[in-house]
Amino acid sequence: MNETILIAEDEKRMRILISDFLNLENFNVLEAENGKKALELFNEKKDEIDLIILDVMMPIFDGWTVCKEIRKKSTIPVLMLTAKSEDTDELYGFELGVDEYISKPFKPNILVARVKALLRRKEKIENEIMNFNGLLIDEKAHKVSLNKEIIDFSPKEYDLLMYIIKNKGIALTREQILDGVWGYDYFGGLRTVDTHIKRVRIKLKQKENYIQTVRGLGYRFEVV
Repeated sequence: MNETILIAEDEKRMRILISDFLNLENFNVLEAENGKKALELFNEKKDEIDLIILDVMMPIFDGWTVCKEIRKKSTIPVLMLTAKSEDTDELYGFELGVDEYISKPFKPNILVARVKALLRRKEKIENEIMNFNGLLIDEKAHKVSLNKEIIDFSPKEYDLLMYIIKNKGIALTREQILDGVWGYDYFGGLRTVDTHIKRVRIKLKQKENYIQTVRGLGYRFEVV
């Protein structure tokens, strides 16, 4: 299946030029003429989009604003286009979560090469991430996402999820979970485990049944 690229660029000629070069490389292309349309397309088709090309200067919402909103929900690769080349602009972009930066004017074939490199990097990262039918666990980055949307776990909720995932398929007692996550010197009761399991399940939404209750014992992580 060909990757899908969202282009957000208010200058029509530039947008068409980029789109044509990407189409020649068999990419599927979605186009947005302003930041508002870019966010609408992203929210509507985020499960299909593999990479976003954002122009900095756009009507309604600029590229910085769009990138901020996207980063609240997704780690999708973002390539930023700008007419400026100051280091401070690039620094600001990277702080927002921009993956790559290219200044105008640029050669379209160079842009396509950058897109391909970002997608290869994305594929490599995804191969290092645990994937349970759309539930992604990036242990190095300490991030969990579901269908490309980042889940905001507290540190203890994250530790709990990681503990039961690393013991996948094993029925764990509440005592084992309490000791493994909170430590042997924790003086709280076993209800702490149940309370945190409930919170994690709520955040996992349709994947909540991956954390199974083992009656009379505790819990088990099982992909069903």
